[in-house]
Order: sequence, then C-alpha cells, then structure tokens
Amino acid sequence: MSRLATALGEAGVEVGLWSSDDSVGVNPAIMEADQVRPLRGSAASALRSFGDVDVIHDNGIWLPHNHRLASIASERRVPRVVSTRGMLEPWAVNHKRNKKRIAWALYQRRDLATAQWLHTTGENERATVEAFRLGAPVAVIPNGVELPPRGQTAGRLAAPREFRTALFMGRIYPVKGLPMLIEAWARVRPIGWRLRIAGPDEGGHRAVVERAVLAAGLGSTVSFLNYLGDDARRSQLLGADLFILPSHSESFGLAVAEALAHSLPVLTTRQAPWGVLEDYRCGWWVNPTVEGVADGLRLATSAATEELAEMGARRRELVAARFRWQQVAKQFIALYERL
Repeated sequence: MSRLATALGEAGVEVGLWSSDDSVGVNPAIMEADQVRPLRGSAASALRSFGDVDVIHDNGIWLPHNHRLASIASERRVPRVVSTRGMLEPWAVNHKRNKKRIAWALYQRRDLATAQWLHTTGENERATVEAFRLGAPVAVIPNGVELPPRGQTAGRLAAPREFRTALFMGRIYPVKGLPMLIEAWARVRPIGWRLRIAGPDEGGHRAVVERAVLAAGLGSTVSFLNYLGDDARRSQLLGADLFILPSHSESFGLAVAEALAHSLPVLTTRQAPWGVLEDYRCGWWVNPTVEGVADGLRLATSAATEELAEMGARRRELVAARFRWQQVAKQFIALYERL
C-alpha cells in the first residue's frame, strides 16, 4: 500500500495514507514522498485532517475500520473503491468462519454492495468476487513491483557453489502451505539443494513447520530466517536459485512478482493467479497438493544451471511489461477519474 501511494503521488495525485495501527507514520518511503501525507488517529479524524476527498480507496474487508470507512463514505457522499485483497477466497472465508458469517450478515455484504467499484489483483479473484453477486462492478489491476538494476541479476548462476538454494519468502502462516512444501521436499530430497524459509511468524505457525522439518529429518537442509528488511530481501532473492510459493490461496502473490523481477524461476500452485509462468516458460505452476509440489520440485531441481539462467531475460521481460508501479498507478488513476 505504501508503494502504491508513492507511485500515485509521483503521478501527481494528492494521497492521504491511513492505517489502523498508525504504521504509516514510521514508513521512510512515505515520509520522503512529497504528495503523500501520513494520516493518524481514527479513520474519521484522519479524513477530517486531510480535507476535501475525491475518492476513498479501502484495502481489505471484515475489520471494524473497513465498516467505519464505508459509513463515512456514505455520510459524506464520497465514491469508494474496495480492494478485497483475497479476503473473499474460499480458504480465507473458511478461516475463522463463524465470525465472518456474523460480519457478513451484519455489515460486510452491504458494505461491498454499496461500493462504487471493487478491485481485485487477478482474474481468478474477480470470478470469486463476482460469484457473490454483489452488484458492484469489479476492476482487475495487478500489484506492482520494483525492477532491480539489470547488473544486479546478471551472472547470478555463473559461479559454482556447493549448494543451490530454494527460497520461500513471506508470512509463515497456514495459508502459505509450508507443511505441504516440507512433505514434498522430504519426498524429493533434491541432491545439492537447500531450502530457506524467510519471513515473520504469525500465530505461532513457525513452530508447526519446524516440527515438520525435524520429523522429516531435514534439519541439515532446511533453515529459517526472521522478518527481512528491504536490503535483506534483495540479498536473499539475488542469492537464491529458485523461488517457491506453495500457497493454498493467493489473490496475487506479490512475492512471485518480486522473484521474477530478480530473475528467479518460480514454483507456485494453481491457487495463485500465475498461469503466465507457463506462458513465458519461466516457472512451474502445479496442483496445490503434496504430489503436485513434489512433481514441480523434481522438474525444477533437476534443471541444469544453464537452463535456469536462460530463463532470466523472459522473467524480467514479463515483469517489465505488466507489473511496474508506474503502470499500475496509471490504471488506478484511470479508475479514480471514472468515479
């Protein structure tokens, strides 16, 4: 959200950025952006401090502040865009299902139906949202990603190494499918490869994954890293040979776009909207099962170093063509102007 805000600001839009936890106030990218103002306090006070508003763009659903923003938009007669961010996908709806059924009946369905536009990041998610028959139109605009300088990714696989590295980077949370990945890795046990899992633990799920690693006897080849800042993320992406996202549900999968931007081949499941991996021949799009992930691992880890290296130009071309932040910002501005 912070990068979308700065891309909009760079394109000439005056943006007020608010989050319920006040985290925008300590975001360096936001503090340095001329056209982006971090807003604090409650949603209502933040909007009052911003002044005249042409569009409210709410990211996410289910939480009380999402409902409050819907009420404020209605009271002030301000057009509202809602990005569902995968939160209506079957896995997400079934997670904490009882609470969501109550919220759906009390306010969430009405809040979505009264939005002027709904936004999804992929066609699969649009089909899911449209199946709810909410009545509001749905726009598909992808997330953006930064392209690193071409020189940083050149020659990534040239130097011989003792091990090649497969990298997962993201939240360590049940929806990401890490126990499934560990079981698949234990079946394949690729020689000369190691698996690195990097990201913040949510809900204590890392302990579950660590137990699976130990039970499978993979302690010597699977390692964990904590939350990574921007520089550390880039370092991990540049040092890896394969990126893996074994998710049960993804509305977009920004980590996939980041990996492609860094010239990494990607293995992900068909629950992520990345069929273009096959179209561009820059990765593996597999069934979201242990067998599917294991089959993908066999193909990916048996590929020659030269074969993986040859994919680099195709990956970068895909990201440059579809997912630059400047292009994404233009699409959002066109949507706002229609409102």
